[in-house]
This record gives sequence, structure tokens and C-alpha cells, in this order.
Amino acid sequence: MNIKLLAPLRILLSASGVVHHWWAQRLTAVVLVPLSLWFVYSLAIMHSADYETVILWLNNLDNCLLMLFFIFSLYYHAMLGLQVVIEDYIESDWHRETLLLLVKIITFLAASAAMIAILYIYGL
Repeated sequence: MNIKLLAPLRILLSASGVVHHWWAQRLTAVVLVPLSLWFVYSLAIMHSADYETVILWLNNLDNCLLMLFFIFSLYYHAMLGLQVVIEDYIESDWHRETLLLLVKIITFLAASAAMIAILYIYGL
């Protein structure tokens, strides 16, 4: 078998973390397009709704699941994007590692708080 044909595969396998990160960022971007359109549409139709109406809207299983998926995708995509920026522009190793950890903690806490609030409203 020709070794030159296997070179691209070997490169992809050796950089599997980088490839996974790249695919995850692209996948969340694609997923966020329809979810963002749904979210903006939902905001537009409920711009003058009162508190009880919004709670009833969020108590719908479809809206609750879409909102949970939107929040997870949004925060995960933001974390991936910030990770790339930090890795590209922060030169000091300990600054880079500290910022990466801080970004992961903050995005996890923010996404968790939002998801817990939605599940609380839904009644779980």
C-alpha cells in the first residue's frame, strides 16, 4: 500500500483533539442558526406578553426543550470560540491555562444556572 495515501489520515488521527474542536465549533454554529431564528421569533411574538404568559409558554415541552438545547449550544459554542482566542493570543502558559479554566468554569456555571431556571419553571 502506498504510504503517501495514508498521510492525510495519519495527520487527522494525530490531531484528533484539534479536529474534534473544529467539528464541534462548526456543528454548534450550524445548530445555532435555526435555534436562533426560533428564539428571535419567540421574542418577537411575545414582546408585550406578561409574566404569566411567558411562564405558560415555557411550560410547553417543545419550547422548554428547544430553550434548553439553545442555551447548551450557545454556551458551548461560546466556550469553544473563547478557547480558540485565548490559545491564539495569550503567550504565557500559566495565563493561558488560567484563562481557559476560568472560561470553562464561568460558561459551565452560567449555562447550568440558565438550564436549572428553565427546568424549575417547567416544574422538574
